[in-house]
Order: sequence, then structure tokens, then C-alpha cells
Amino acid sequence: MHHSNGDANRIEAFFSGLAYSPHRHDKFVIGMTIEGVQSFRYRGEDRHSLPGGIVILHPDETHDGRAGTEHGFRYRSAYVEPATIQAALGGKTLPFIAEGMSTDRRLFNAVVRLLEGYDDTLDPLNLDDIMYEVAWSLEAISDQRETKGSYNYRATEIAKSYIDAHLDEQITMDQLEQISNHNRWELSRDFRALLGTSPYRYLIMRRLEKARCMLAEGNAIVETAIACSFSDQSHLTRHFKKTFGLTPKKWQDVLKAGSF
Repeated sequence: MHHSNGDANRIEAFFSGLAYSPHRHDKFVIGMTIEGVQSFRYRGEDRHSLPGGIVILHPDETHDGRAGTEHGFRYRSAYVEPATIQAALGGKTLPFIAEGMSTDRRLFNAVVRLLEGYDDTLDPLNLDDIMYEVAWSLEAISDQRETKGSYNYRATEIAKSYIDAHLDEQITMDQLEQISNHNRWELSRDFRALLGTSPYRYLIMRRLEKARCMLAEGNAIVETAIACSFSDQSHLTRHFKKTFGLTPKKWQDVLKAGSF
């Protein structure tokens, strides 16, 4: 399995059998099946993506991953921040593809641009151009139509930035309400609508990403847990597996084996 830390966390991987146990991200997973049958359970149903098929998993939706046949499957995917899609759409609710798959030609063309040359670093201007195309092609085929009422994009962005800057501290809705000058219940609603996850889940995900970096550098799991504001190793392990589909130890083992 090859992993690239380039823009948008783009990867190409080959799996046979079970790839990932059920888990969820707070990012969009936007991918393409390259060969074989890519099977996954999503929103209560089994889905099967064939070569050339586009997979779009919404933030915070539980999914797994496995080979649909004995021959295994190869895929490429990118993990895209909802805030990136949000910026391109200018405050609309996040697009939602209920089936988790699409054969839309416009989206296909945008995703091909996003995933080609995944080993190379994308030029920033090119990446912005691609993200604009991806965002608006997702919006065009979204199953979630804009609801009545408006969302406070500025307050949501202030709350998000505050969380980013205070990962090691205890954060309360009182604080987020005060710094964003936005009612906590409306802020909770707007955060979910605009960024695809709750403020609490967003905080946990940022801590988990910090933990993943520390583990990749060879730090002990127990030390990583404390450094990333988890109460203990089991607390980190539980959240890590629920989010990434692997335990921290398994993830470190896979890294050492050079297959990730």
C-alpha cells in the first residue's frame, strides 16, 4: 500500500480480503476504483464500485472496505477537508451523495484531475482549480438540497480556528459560544451543516491526526495518548480504531512492514 503525504492526502492502495473494519473520518473520501471490485458497507447497504467508478463518502458516515472478489482491488483516493469544499461553495451546506458512488461525467473528470500523479505535489493554483471543480460537481449531483434558513459561516470558521489553536486544552461550548458570538445550539447545527461533523468530533479528529503523526515517528502509544490529550492508551486506541479502522499498534506494525 503506497501512501503519499502530498496535497489532499492522496493514496493508491491494493487490498485483498478485508481492507478496513468499520470506521469514519471527518473528511470527504473521494476515490476511484482502478481494478477489481471495491466493496463497502455504507448507510446500511453493501455497495460495489467497479473500475472507473467514483466513490464519495461523506464526513462522519461509518463505512468499511473489502475486496468484492478473490482477486482483490486497487483504488486511489483523496481525503479532502470539508472546509476546502465549503470555501469553494461559499457557505452552502455540504453536498451529500446518499449512495456513496457516482458515474457522473463532470465529477469523473474532476476526480481524475485530483487523483492523477498522486506521487507528485500539486501546484497550489492547480489544486485550487481542481477543488473548485470537485466541489461544484458534487453540489450539482447532491441529494441534499439547501434547506430554508441561513448558516453563520463566519461564526463556524471562528469556532473551528479556535479548536485548531487549542487542541491541548479542554474546550467547552461556553467558550465556543463566546468567541464566535453565536448561540451554542445554532453553532452546533451550523458546524455540522457546513463542516460535516460536530465541534467535539472535530476536536477529537484533530487530536487523532496529531497522534497518527507521533506514532509514525515511532513514539510509544502510551506517551502519544497523553501528549494528544487522551486520558490513557485505551482511550486513544478506542477512538483510533473507530476513526481509522486499525488499532494504533496495528497501524505502527503496518508502517514498519513498509506496506503503508
